Amino acid sequence: MNAHSAVVSCSVYKNGRKLGDVSLDAISEHLKEPDTFVWVGLLEPDEELLRMMQDEFELHELAVEDARNAHQRPKLEEYGETLFVVLHTAHLIERTIHFGETHIFVGPRFVLTVRHGPSIGYRRVRERCESLPERLATGPGYVLYAIIDFVVDQYQPCMDNLQSRFRYLEEELFSPTSQNDYLQDFYQIKNELLGLESAASPLIDVCNRLLRFHGEIVPKESRVYYRDILDHVSRIVQTSDRMREMINAAMQVALAGITIRQNEVVKRLASWGAILAVPTMMFSLYGMNFHTMPELDWKYGYPTVLATVTIGCVILYRRFRRIGWL
Repeated sequence: MNAHSAVVSCSVYKNGRKLGDVSLDAISEHLKEPDTFVWVGLLEPDEELLRMMQDEFELHELAVEDARNAHQRPKLEEYGETLFVVLHTAHLIERTIHFGETHIFVGPRFVLTVRHGPSIGYRRVRERCESLPERLATGPGYVLYAIIDFVVDQYQPCMDNLQSRFRYLEEELFSPTSQNDYLQDFYQIKNELLGLESAASPLIDVCNRLLRFHGEIVPKESRVYYRDILDHVSRIVQTSDRMREMINAAMQVALAGITIRQNEVVKRLASWGAILAVPTMMFSLYGMNFHTMPELDWKYGYPTVLATVTIGCVILYRRFRRIGWL
């Protein structure tokens, strides 16, 4: 991806209103203007473009390295007057959750977003912010809230999807006619749930830190919005905890069902083995070379042996049927 295609947007805002889109080379000039900040959006930029952004916004090299390599945990780090926030995004594609990353650099005069992996763009976030100039006038702190809020809002549909899939599998698992244990499906749901939880739970600490500190970027009047995000994230985490316990319980039930079905097979095999033991014992006895067996010269000996074997097998079969082994 070349530098031009990696730049999603580069806009300048003054007193909460958009002045227009500008080139990357013009960023430095606009940063000198009062009551003005720049919002740049990048999609999987190369090293050269990130170095250019580092020079324009005076970003710390460690944060830039993290943004280039991606695969970071959700976190909030402070580098002088600049905050570096890592978010894990989640959205549905054909009923499967796909995860991506967004790295956000926020300073008193700029916002820089760097997206990696599958994720939804932030065009709607821009439109929402631009429709509220009085809030956007508070500075980059409101933009940071809008981005985090948008990312968190995508978690709920993912959670609803996981719950819907789990309820369906749960009903199938307890269906009297079901012969499937659905362990692979439960494992897939649990894997996606853990990914969603690992994306959401660190944001509790991120929001708490933004509520208490960094007043130069998050003014006091904007902190109420972060409390709203904190409430949404806490609800997602609590739902995830409960659902994870339910999935574990369902998997235990499925494993118990497998054991029960295996026991049923073992009981059937044992029953037929016991039934077949009767003729085996009788015929093995007649396979021995005796000359003095009294029934050998009796004309009713053979029918009597067959009748004895048949009656013994029938008695065993009925007893096993009565106790539910057959």
